[in-house]
Amino acid sequence: MNPSSTSISFSDFQKLIRDMYFEKDEARGIDGTFMWLMEEVGELATALRSGDHEERLGEFADVLAWLCTIANVAGVDLNEAIMRKYGTGCPGCHKLACECPDAEKP
Repeated sequence: MNPSSTSISFSDFQKLIRDMYFEKDEARGIDGTFMWLMEEVGELATALRSGDHEERLGEFADVLAWLCTIANVAGVDLNEAIMRKYGTGCPGCHKLACECPDAEKP
């Protein structure tokens, strides 16, 4: 990864998080890591309600980092998960622009 680059792929970000933190993350385990993820989701909720753009940027990055962390500990390749579920369109109606009724997921 080029540190001066303005973008990063999801796969590269997951690998970056793994390279930086995997030893600590594995020792903490899935349960402990999940609790950190939930804390960051709460901080994101606060930033969305009352934070400025800079705070939101940081909290979105933190949530993604902790999601990558838990995926690394669980042995899940997030790029593969994303492509399998969403790579050909909405998992409900199978269209690229979702046509599912508003009352249904997604």
